[in-house]
Amino acid sequence: MFSKLKINEPDPKADDTTTAAPAPDFKASPPNAMPAASVLSCDLLITGTLKTTGSIQIEGQIDGDIHAHLLTVGADATIKGVVIADDVVINGRVVGCVRGLKVRLTPTAHVEGDIVHKVIAIESGAYFEGSAQRQDHPLTGV
Repeated sequence: MFSKLKINEPDPKADDTTTAAPAPDFKASPPNAMPAASVLSCDLLITGTLKTTGSIQIEGQIDGDIHAHLLTVGADATIKGVVIADDVVINGRVVGCVRGLKVRLTPTAHVEGDIVHKVIAIESGAYFEGSAQRQDHPLTGV
């Protein structure tokens, strides 16, 4: 009933005209590839500080500070605290200071607090109440 053939050896009883499918070629990610963004879902409430050297996408509610490389705030997300990231895209609500090299407020953004930036884009329809201050190094001293 069972044969003792090795996995990669052809079955001697099989027809010689069939060929085995090549083994899948699983390649490792390049060493400099960025990992996928961490996503915090819409039903999540976090109280405390979040820190990562990677990317994070917030869809829920955060009561605390966030430090990241790339931060994306979803349209239904709320952050109450300080946001510090190299690249910040705000689609939702942020109440607190935002510090970033590049800060982008989309039409659905609602920001109440100061923004310290190197580059800023505020799209038509975004709500922003606070001050915006340009600095060459907005992340230093944080």
